Amino acid sequence: MAALMDLVAGESREILLAIAVDDWAGLDDRSRFDAHLALGGGLDPDWLDLFGEAARTVTDRDEPGSFLDARRELDGAGDVGDRTVERVDAAWVAAVAAIPDESLDALAGRWIDLLDDELGELPAEEKPWIRTLVGDLVRFARDAAVSPSVLFAWSL
Repeated sequence: MAALMDLVAGESREILLAIAVDDWAGLDDRSRFDAHLALGGGLDPDWLDLFGEAARTVTDRDEPGSFLDARRELDGAGDVGDRTVERVDAAWVAAVAAIPDESLDALAGRWIDLLDDELGELPAEEKPWIRTLVGDLVRFARDAAVSPSVLFAWSL
């Protein structure tokens, strides 16, 4: 089974409550949460590390760093139901938010190249989804940049 993953920005307590009661649709309520990006089941968490590598290459910057290194355990329980929930470092979010719009196409192409190197040739039907996801990640980060917390909820 593929991983299920969501990035959510807002107040930690409210996010954890929504996840605990399986209010996944409520995470899209912008009056309650600053941003939500459902990454679905087609993505592996390691792909976000490759996204960061692609972003560093394309922008010629040192950030965003590894997504794995940007995740931190929550104070208290980090598991909510069948999901593990971790805090995402604000510096990682800010670095993604700072990726210029004119770099998105090159970033998508580089990310696809890295995924091809890591996993073998991606099917052609996956590539438009990856290109769309680049824009979604950057928009999420821009919306989340002023949030008190960004949480990553995932399950395998």
